[in-house]
Amino acid sequence: MAAEMLARAGISVLVAEAKPSIGRKFLMAGKSGLNLTKDEPFDDFLRAYGDAADWLRPMLEAFGPDAVQDWARGLGQEVFSGSTGRVFPRAMKASPLLRAWLARLEGLGVTWRTRWRWTGWEGGALTFDTPEGAVKITPGVTVLALGGANWARLGSDGAWAPLLAGRGVELTPFAPANAGLCVDWSEPMRARFGAPIKGVRFSAGRLASRGEAVISGRGLEGGGIYPLTPALREGAPLVVDLLPDLDAATVTARLSRPRGKASLANHLRKALGLDPARLALAQEFGRPLPADPAALARLVKALPIRHAGLRPMDEAISTAGGVARAALDDGLMLRVLPGTYCAGEMLDWEAPTGGYLLTACLATGRRAGRAAAARLGAG
Repeated sequence: MAAEMLARAGISVLVAEAKPSIGRKFLMAGKSGLNLTKDEPFDDFLRAYGDAADWLRPMLEAFGPDAVQDWARGLGQEVFSGSTGRVFPRAMKASPLLRAWLARLEGLGVTWRTRWRWTGWEGGALTFDTPEGAVKITPGVTVLALGGANWARLGSDGAWAPLLAGRGVELTPFAPANAGLCVDWSEPMRARFGAPIKGVRFSAGRLASRGEAVISGRGLEGGGIYPLTPALREGAPLVVDLLPDLDAATVTARLSRPRGKASLANHLRKALGLDPARLALAQEFGRPLPADPAALARLVKALPIRHAGLRPMDEAISTAGGVARAALDDGLMLRVLPGTYCAGEMLDWEAPTGGYLLTACLATGRRAGRAAAARLGAG
């Protein structure tokens, strides 16, 4: 996005990519359909960015959900909104969009160098390790879009952080975002591995989510868990309401019906209509199940989930931390390195999955590219 802004301003642009091909993380996002953005009221959309919302607001106002959809259509990719407002290309993959975008950039004169890994500076020049050996270039402006510190195999390894810190750039430590949880399951839970958990409400601290999760051999993963990562990182306990559409009194009343010779587990299943996944969670984290209907209802409405913390950062969908906001001016230029701009996931912001990540990456890339062009007198 930054390259396109610079090229449209008539500036010669070189994109240096460390990997053998362009857009590997973008293509990975396409494996789950390429959720480009979220079709919802702008204020709701903005709230997803938490304490970074005010900082990102002007960038997202300039290039938000509507603009992202128009951008995709402009590249020949029609989009649609799912039932939850998530926006996808009709092709449900990233490769057609990426091919069209790269072709457009090449038509604007943008050139590419793959397997060029940035290694820092030598004097005023940028240095790279390339297949042809060490290379130095001295551009008029530089935009860094180096990713966070997750999915190292796709290029986002965070190895750039010491290079910037060595130049006096303020950084916030990396932390996993949109991450699954480690859970040491009991042996009976093996039968539920791969099962989706639906119709529940997860909460941690002040955050809550009605999304789904999946019971995996490693723990819990999925859209119901990911938005809670900021609170879970801070040590907030995880609680699940197994029946969020029923109040405690109704649950208690149903559990107060005679159960005869049925076990408590079967009574839970029959009285409340719990599916096998939710029933398994209740047995796993509520044992021994209390016989008192009111106590059992409280458990159903606020079941504590014991876990061993977040999955490793390299497994997280995104990361928090990176270049601190105070290190950047309004155009995303590094204050201590005039002419050098930053964009995308390397900036210190986070958001849940659902189109928010890609939209902010595009919006910050656009802001950095336009500001860089303006610095050269071409914006």
